[in-house]
Amino acid sequence: MGSQTDEELMERFRNGEHDAFEVLFARHSGRVQGFLTRMVRDGPLAEDLLQTTFLSVIRARGRFEPGTRFAPWLLTIAANAARDALRRRQHSEAFSQERDATPSSVAPGVGDPGMRKRIEDALQQLPPDQREAVILSKVEGWSFEEIAELRGIRVGAARVRAHRGYEKLRLLLGELGEA
Repeated sequence: MGSQTDEELMERFRNGEHDAFEVLFARHSGRVQGFLTRMVRDGPLAEDLLQTTFLSVIRARGRFEPGTRFAPWLLTIAANAARDALRRRQHSEAFSQERDATPSSVAPGVGDPGMRKRIEDALQQLPPDQREAVILSKVEGWSFEEIAELRGIRVGAARVRAHRGYEKLRLLLGELGEA
């Protein structure tokens, strides 16, 4: 079963073969967890969102259409869960600056823990759509075409979101460097 594509496994899961779901979970849970952790910057919340994401996959399996690529479909579910959680947190905390969660590694090549923290802090100041585009392109290595497909937007819009995120990060990191 390890050589089957994600789409073949999803089709088997749609047909009631639960072991296919277990393989999909094993293949994708680590990457989805990392994505969620970077999006919400809260390890326990990311774990909850990971469970929510895969529970949504279970519930929506009947709506998964043959020919759809599984990974973008899965990350769309995860991104929506992260955005909803961020929206709820923003409303409940009312601009609170509480950041107790331990940040995950944003950029594997950033060896300086102080710089890593600065990047994490700056990422959290980006609007969610820009943060998502930056994380997907720079951390996950996705192309703008893949990001556009994931979000259901044009490739140019994905580039604009990422570019605006990069520019804002440059400003924020510049300000942090001067402080």
